[in-house]
Amino acid sequence: MAKNVGILAVDIYFPPTFVQQEALEAHDGASKGKYTIGLGQDCMAFCTEVEDVISMSLTAVTSLLDKYNIDPKQIGRLEVGSETVIDKSKSIKTFLMQIFEKFGNTDIEGVDSTNACYGGTAALFNCVNWVESSSWDGRYGLVVCTDSAVYAEGPARPTGGAAAIAILVGPDAPIAFESKFRGSHMSHAYDFYKPNLASEYPVVDGKLSQTCYLMALDSCYKHFCAKYEKFEGKQFSISDAEYFVFHSPYNKLVQKSFARLVFNDFVRNASSIDETAKEKLAPFSNLSGDESYQNRDLEKVSQQVAKPLYDAKVKPTTLIPKQVGNMYTASLYAAFASLLHSKHTELAGKRVTLFSYGSGLTATMFSLRLHEGQHPFSLSNIASVMNVAGKLKARHELPPEKFVDIMKLMEHRYGAKDFVTSKDCSLLASGTYYLTEVDSLYRRFYAQKAVGNTVENGLLANGH
Repeated sequence: MAKNVGILAVDIYFPPTFVQQEALEAHDGASKGKYTIGLGQDCMAFCTEVEDVISMSLTAVTSLLDKYNIDPKQIGRLEVGSETVIDKSKSIKTFLMQIFEKFGNTDIEGVDSTNACYGGTAALFNCVNWVESSSWDGRYGLVVCTDSAVYAEGPARPTGGAAAIAILVGPDAPIAFESKFRGSHMSHAYDFYKPNLASEYPVVDGKLSQTCYLMALDSCYKHFCAKYEKFEGKQFSISDAEYFVFHSPYNKLVQKSFARLVFNDFVRNASSIDETAKEKLAPFSNLSGDESYQNRDLEKVSQQVAKPLYDAKVKPTTLIPKQVGNMYTASLYAAFASLLHSKHTELAGKRVTLFSYGSGLTATMFSLRLHEGQHPFSLSNIASVMNVAGKLKARHELPPEKFVDIMKLMEHRYGAKDFVTSKDCSLLASGTYYLTEVDSLYRRFYAQKAVGNTVENGLLANGH
């Protein structure tokens, strides 16, 4: 049996084009601070007409294999999490097989997982479970989380974003799963969904979605704590994990979520809550669950009480989500990548607890235990390969007017055929894949921007 199964390597890709949330506020006529303070966001990345979830995935996977010197024949399972529908039948995974077919490897299990922002977690669990199982053939698992989050004009639009993350899974990992500690909550809700197949835009009930998120968080934490107590013989509290990573539709919800865990620990009389915090939270001790989700005073006080702990345990995870926006399936793992980027020298021996949420709804809280690892699969090398600061610095800010124009073009192109893109890859880094055309049979063609003196053109993504 494989031991210490988990994450060996990570690479992240997000579009080089972004809009400042402050500029978007002014453009939309929103009150000053609505997107920056109200949502807690700084910038929002978005795909132009030459990028989509497939091109971002091709870029992320190629980059990971290259930078960690992984032989494509060594991948035995490839799972994709996404909620950005390009085709109702053909999985994004099949598009990625072009990378492996060139090397004669067509023996790769796995397809796509779909349920709002949770698909990436489902894909990751599938790969981890495969490596831990008797089905494992000794090769690596590869997980891709890829999404382009776009919204119709209106209050939800600033909660968009786009990214792809590639995650290599195997034994003896520097980021190992504590698989016994896992609590899930699955139920039926219409908080956010995409019933209109002619449009990329979702139907969103913002207030309900936030309540569903917090209810799922409470439920997952309860199950997580029960399992920890069963196996460890002692109570779990937020003191037992060094960091907490949350799915981040927008940063304000992450702040509320951690404060919610602090309130949960208060209700459970956990050791993490000191006397001062108990005093401040005492007036809310008799609220029912439903009342507590709607109580503004509780929200405010619990965030005040939680702030020092939030700054220590959560803030280091927020860089990429605040700079790039909501990346749907990639969002949780971009937050985790932010932690690896900012704290990789301090993470060895530490436990990190993650909360994944997908509307509709599906949620899991799970636990990772980190070690420095051996090069190339070490925390320091993962941080170096991801090059988060470099990628953020190399981006190009576009004005809100240009962003709106691009959204209109993408609306028009969604589900369309028989068009050629501008093929303008001037803003893209070398090695990035981009969409060149969609033919009369809806087949999508991609090219790769030159790496040095070589260029790989004409990748055909819907058949050969």
